[in-house]
Amino acid sequence: MDGAGPRPPWLKVRFPASPRFGELLTLMRDSELHTVCEEARCPNIGECWGRGTATFMILGDTCTRSCGFCAVKTGRPGTLDTDEPRRVALAIQRMGLRHAVITSVNRDELPDGGARMFAETIRWGRRLSPGTTFEVLIPDFKGDDDALAAVMAARPEILNHNTETVPRLYRQVRPQAVYERSLRLLRRAKELDPGALTKSGLMVGLGETREELLAVFRDLAAAGVDILTVGQYLRPTPAHLPVARYWEPAEFDDLRDAALAMGFRHVEAGPLVRSSYHAEEQAVAARSDRMEAGMIPLTVRGAAPADG
Repeated sequence: MDGAGPRPPWLKVRFPASPRFGELLTLMRDSELHTVCEEARCPNIGECWGRGTATFMILGDTCTRSCGFCAVKTGRPGTLDTDEPRRVALAIQRMGLRHAVITSVNRDELPDGGARMFAETIRWGRRLSPGTTFEVLIPDFKGDDDALAAVMAARPEILNHNTETVPRLYRQVRPQAVYERSLRLLRRAKELDPGALTKSGLMVGLGETREELLAVFRDLAAAGVDILTVGQYLRPTPAHLPVARYWEPAEFDDLRDAALAMGFRHVEAGPLVRSSYHAEEQAVAARSDRMEAGMIPLTVRGAAPADG
């Protein structure tokens, strides 16, 4: 049992019985695709899959990093599946997604960290589903600017990279990551494509303080991040970091209000919030905020010109 005790009632979810869930499971297995919903043991999988949405996880199912919070298996990845982008795009087409979210494991052994595969997935997706907007949740590529530029050249509508926690806890939570490197990636993404929305997310319940969270919010706002997500960490297995405490719903409301006051376009904060949870609704809300602020609305942007 976690040091925080049993899960409070606001963290209990029912697994909805929906035919869409079975249909999606069959599609993923037949297409030989992975989802972060399954691999990371997301508590919202029943709801999201029941609505016909899922977050695709490319570059295989084995991560080269060993984060203390993540249920995705760690080890030596297999051979890169270069047909994966096409199969993801076909699944997006079959699901009729208006907004597709694509993430990946870390592949630090690859020269570009897998950036080219993100770009190929977006391009295949635009070819088969021209009306779909694309959100990518990327690793840090070990700070490689060329790798980030390759992803941004495919012009995703939303570029997401999670800071996950406060700097003091990085050694336990993200031992192979660097807080400043993540901030730099988010700043650089906005420089490479000012028309794209940037997004980042954090977990609470690992021992951080409110003041530490607000300091990270300020750093992200200064980096030009548009969308912020904040959710409760849930221990996936006894081998992972324990939950230090469960934050109450009113505390998430407080964090959301504080973040909005810092200038974020949209903030999603709640016990069960995850980066990809209600991602389409987040994108729509951010688009509305952009229009109210006189900015270019979020629409399907298409590929960059060949000479651009």
